[in-house]
Amino acid sequence: MIEELLPDTVVAVEAHGRDDTGHTPLYPEEAALVANAVAKRRREFTVVRSCARRAMEKLGVPPRPVLPGERGAPRWPDGLVGSMTHCDGYGAAALARASDLVSLGIDAEPDGPLPDGVLSAVALPGEADRLRRLAAEHPGVHWDRLLFSAKESVYKAWFPLTGKWLDFAEADIEIRPDPDDRHGGTLRAALLVPGPLVGGRRRSHFEGRWTARQGLVATAVTVPPA
Repeated sequence: MIEELLPDTVVAVEAHGRDDTGHTPLYPEEAALVANAVAKRRREFTVVRSCARRAMEKLGVPPRPVLPGERGAPRWPDGLVGSMTHCDGYGAAALARASDLVSLGIDAEPDGPLPDGVLSAVALPGEADRLRRLAAEHPGVHWDRLLFSAKESVYKAWFPLTGKWLDFAEADIEIRPDPDDRHGGTLRAALLVPGPLVGGRRRSHFEGRWTARQGLVATAVTVPPA
């Protein structure tokens, strides 16, 4: 599902099901990070790292530990960019060579409404207005959850380029349904703060894609070289 949202230069590996932890055990330094975590956290942690190692293998890169860096962002081997996501019953990792993309972000969420109060905390007034129109025109998607996912993907693509926090209110995201596919479309995030410099040019927006099926909503944002 995630792979369909990404360009051909990206390798994505997914795992479905609560008990699918793959066949790759954690490295000792990874296992130490979740030694005292609850079972759900250990399972999700293991699933996405198994996906990440399988993606490395597909790119011809020797698998290695994926440890959290600043603000929990995964630290990838030199020459790679990537992103991971997990929610109940699903995990995925996406990797690309840094020569093909300068950054990327993926996110998956259950296709259900956000808890009360969350939308007002994450949505700008213009975004909320657009969501109401989308809900009236395309009632089969939980647009509030999709917006939240898009904000997560934008942040995951933003942080490796800047090393800075991006608030929910600092990116204005427009979600566009595909007229030929009622389960997917594109998204555009206008950055409301100075964007990252890529190849000497400051990026003012990020582009991505979304899908809603199999009980999930998923988004992916990619930042190509200048």
